[in-house]
Amino acid sequence: MSVVLDTNALMAPVEVDVRVFEELDRLLGEYDPVVPRAVRAELAKLAGGNGEAATAASVGLDLARRECDVVEHDADYADDAVVELGRTADYAVTSDMPLRERLLAADVPVISLRDGTKLGLTQP
Repeated sequence: MSVVLDTNALMAPVEVDVRVFEELDRLLGEYDPVVPRAVRAELAKLAGGNGEAATAASVGLDLARRECDVVEHDADYADDAVVELGRTADYAVTSDMPLRERLLAADVPVISLRDGTKLGLTQP
């Protein structure tokens, strides 16, 4: 089963103190995490800045490199790539509300932050 991760999902360990991959293990058991090329590029761009967002992006980029397969796509924008890949994945992980709504409208089950430190599943 494949799971596509958004930028904010990979930044969550620093931004909201959520252990994303431990939570995915708890929810799903075995799965194949994938990240769109555009999400990795967005993380790299953000990591080049300063402050907490740059630190979070740097950690997210490291997680993406270690834990996820990078997937090519046709979209130019990271959110569009998540939707594109989400259509063929089993789940998408994001806490971005507009993206979450787009994914649900495209019949993609969404895993997002619940109760502050836990991930939960929303079916379309």
